Amino acid sequence: MIDKLLRKYALLSDQVDEREVELVLRALLRALQCTETGAVVEFGCYVGTTSLFIARLLQQEISPREFHVYDSFAGLPEKGLNDQSGAGDQFVAGALHATKKQFILNFKKAGLPLPYVHKGWFHEMTASDIPDRIAFAFLDGDYYKSIATSLQLVWPRLVPGAVVVVDDYTNEALPGAAKAVDEWLVVHPAKLHIEHSLAVLRPASTK
Repeated sequence: MIDKLLRKYALLSDQVDEREVELVLRALLRALQCTETGAVVEFGCYVGTTSLFIARLLQQEISPREFHVYDSFAGLPEKGLNDQSGAGDQFVAGALHATKKQFILNFKKAGLPLPYVHKGWFHEMTASDIPDRIAFAFLDGDYYKSIATSLQLVWPRLVPGAVVVVDDYTNEALPGAAKAVDEWLVVHPAKLHIEHSLAVLRPASTK
């Protein structure tokens, strides 16, 4: 199923490669198989490259799952101290800017149902913006604060069997992502599996 989707549809941007999309979809499929309920969430959707593939995979499911995406639609924020890297000069405030209108248009062009779209910085999101039960979370916030905040938002809502995938864990240009994950795991035990650039987390309380 996943291989067929990747052969049929092209990537919209170069911010993610085919291998990363494949790994995200495989982790999503595993989460769907291990849970009976729970929404799918994506923090940091940009133009919707991974969002479209997630939506396509969800269309194959007999039991519908809510899909929520979160993005500032204003590009990257300012870097913090934990995000400094000589390899990440291209990541500056305002970079990777995509509008909400552009994201919605890409879904319309693909003929896919639009997910619930939440516009704003992650730290502005409240409990009411987050589904009560989450089966899968893809966190692509790039920076330390963004990843730390999204972990704080989704972790209490994870159902047994849930999976969390964090992008850029091995990306030397974005060291804040790994630091946020590592610090989180000190207090919140989870099985950590690293594939390609991704950290795949399965909370210790899940199956």
